[in-house]
This record gives sequence, structure tokens and C-alpha cells, in this order.
Amino acid sequence: MIGCDCDVCLSPDPRDKRLRSSICVETSDGLRLLVDTTPDLRTQALREGLRRIDAVFYTHSHADHLMGLDEIRRFNAMSRAPMPLYGMRDTLDDLRRTFAYVFESDAPRGGGGVPDLRLFPIEGACCFGRTRVVPVPVRHGMWPVLGFRFDNFAYLTDCNAVPDSSVALLGDLDVLVLDALRHRPHPTHFSLTQAIEMARRIGARRTYFTHIAHELGHAATSAMLPEGIALASDGLAFDV
Repeated sequence: MIGCDCDVCLSPDPRDKRLRSSICVETSDGLRLLVDTTPDLRTQALREGLRRIDAVFYTHSHADHLMGLDEIRRFNAMSRAPMPLYGMRDTLDDLRRTFAYVFESDAPRGGGGVPDLRLFPIEGACCFGRTRVVPVPVRHGMWPVLGFRFDNFAYLTDCNAVPDSSVALLGDLDVLVLDALRHRPHPTHFSLTQAIEMARRIGARRTYFTHIAHELGHAATSAMLPEGIALASDGLAFDV
């Protein structure tokens, strides 16, 4: 947190150093699917040695999940191909407005001028190679946003409610990643207690909490979590 001297912000524990929330899913047949383009995308890609992205999925269009979009130019250059972007129609409309210089008909093409993008509205489940991707509608305060299920893994960031119809889409998960902002209630995010309750309801074999505010120190919070639930940390990788 800018300008904060709390114990977590000053912590020497590398697990307390947090960039904005995003994931990259590598499928069984080698495709790499990115969820959200955070303002930290360049730093995250350099840290992880990420050289290829085959598609981007958007949960919603808030700035912390969107504003690294221009970094896609580099992936265009490496793949020599346009990048497909998938999201709700409202999210794609926000992309067009926010990055008008990319989508205007007279935008310069080639030479790294602007990202080369193709927009595709998500209407339902689809397959990428051998991986089935299922959009999972959730609520982020007043905003409808998407989580995603990739085979037996699901990612639900930025939410404070999961409708019954969406819980029904989340059975038999090996791993769930779920929003858990802080101890105190929040109008648009699950608190830690609410997240634990939702994780138990969904019943994944392993749950990681993400989108963590600076009120939650990694070591202290992890020590109080139930078995099968843990805090995520930057750079976390796991096989499903």
C-alpha cells in the first residue's frame, strides 16, 4: 500500500510482496491462457519467463485487471500473430473505450505501434485444445463479473457472492483460487471468514485465497486457516 508503514507492508517475507492478481494456465497440450492483463503484467511476465500467451480471458474491466493490455504488443511480436481476447460483452466494450487508440480504424499497424487484438464475447463453455473453459458468473458488489473453470481448476477473483447456479458449475474441483480480501467485511470482496465459508461450500480438494489486502500477513494468516486452505503468493505454481 503506497505510503503505509504497517507490519505487512514493511515485512521482509517475500510472500507479503504482492503484485496485482492474475494467473497463467498452461494446458495439457501446451497452450498458455492468461487471465487479466494487470498493470504489473510486464513485471510478472519477466519474473516468470513468460514468452508466449495464446489467449487472454477477462474477469472484468476494473483498472487493476485491465491496464497492462498494451504489453500484449510484445507477445504479438514474438508470436507474429494477433491475440484473441475473451470476456463479457460489457467488458469488451470497456476495452474498446479505454484503449480507443488500439481499436480506431486509423491506428498504426506493425512496428510495435499498438497491440494486435481480436475480441470475442464469451457466450458459454468452450474448448481450447483439450481444455474445457467454463465461464462462472459471480458478483463483485453491484458488478457482474466472471470467474473461470479450466477442467478441474477454477479461478474466482474479485467477488463477494457466488450464486447457487454458479456453485453448481464448481463441483469436483482439484484446486480453487478464491477472493479473500481482509478480516473486515467489504462491499465488493469476500472477507476472510466469508471466503472460508464459500470455500467449504464449493468443496475443492485444495483452495488458495487471492486478491489479498495488506491487512493479511502471509505467515500469521496461514497459521489460522483450516486444513486444505492456504493463502496464495506471487509466483505460486502448482499442477492440477
